[in-house]
Amino acid sequence: MEPVTSVAIETFLQRLGERYTGPAVLYLLGGGALCLLGSPRETRDVDFAPEVPPEAMDDFRHCIADLSAEMRLDLEEVPLAEFMPLPPLADQRRRIVGRYGQIQVYIFDPYSIALSKIARGFESDLEDVIFMLHSGLIEHGELEDHFRAILPQASKYDIDPKEFSSYFCEIDRRQKHP
Repeated sequence: MEPVTSVAIETFLQRLGERYTGPAVLYLLGGGALCLLGSPRETRDVDFAPEVPPEAMDDFRHCIADLSAEMRLDLEEVPLAEFMPLPPLADQRRRIVGRYGQIQVYIFDPYSIALSKIARGFESDLEDVIFMLHSGLIEHGELEDHFRAILPQASKYDIDPKEFSSYFCEIDRRQKHP
């Protein structure tokens, strides 16, 4: 698959809006979302979470799969709420990308994206969180509040609370001593 660029994501969204004619909401997550927000780090996939009427979900997924193959983009459906606890009011912090046909596209809650990256703890994920902090996409105090809110539930999602805390401390250290 090709590296993902903001131009490739925008082209994908335009084509998706042209081909899929039903109403839908599409949330972008992970590196693809950060790419649209100006991250300099290259990403290889576009993670997304759709909200589509159940009777239309198969058509929507086929359209995504066809475009993925045509454009040589790695598009991955990610049910984020199944992998980690979401902080309170996550659905209210989404950021509008635009409307493509009948599809409303958002970047999912930046704090949830940051927390999912901290939970995974790869070096590139920690760098993404530092990018988000330095670019003003998220604020450290609010990130810490959300971290503390979801930490008690972490083990229910196969997230080791000690590792999660350790990765968060590393973000603290990097934020204070770049």
